Amino acid sequence: MKSKILALSKNEEFKNLLKGKKISNKYVTIFFDQLKNKKKNKLNISFVAKKKIGNAVKRNKIKRRLRNITNEAVKEIAIKFRYSYLVIAKPTMLNNEYTNIKESIIQNFKKIK
Repeated sequence: MKSKILALSKNEEFKNLLKGKKISNKYVTIFFDQLKNKKKNKLNISFVAKKKIGNAVKRNKIKRRLRNITNEAVKEIAIKFRYSYLVIAKPTMLNNEYTNIKESIIQNFKKIK
């Protein structure tokens, strides 16, 4: 089965999302907005882990966790496909349990209307 998640690719898309709405918790900051020329049946979402967080192994671990949480969130709740999302990880993600991170991120996705 093909994935319903599609990553953002253009620099303009990232800049437009950073100007849009945002919601935050202690693990991530989620920027979201409607983008032009977007596929309606795919979820446009990108994950960012800054170099401040750690080396490549740690950053990739965080991005894997975020992708997995998003896949589960798509199955559990109705994430709005009309929006594009940019998820920026915070350093607190490294030292906390997966279940705590998952619960707080899913709560944030529920708040987005």
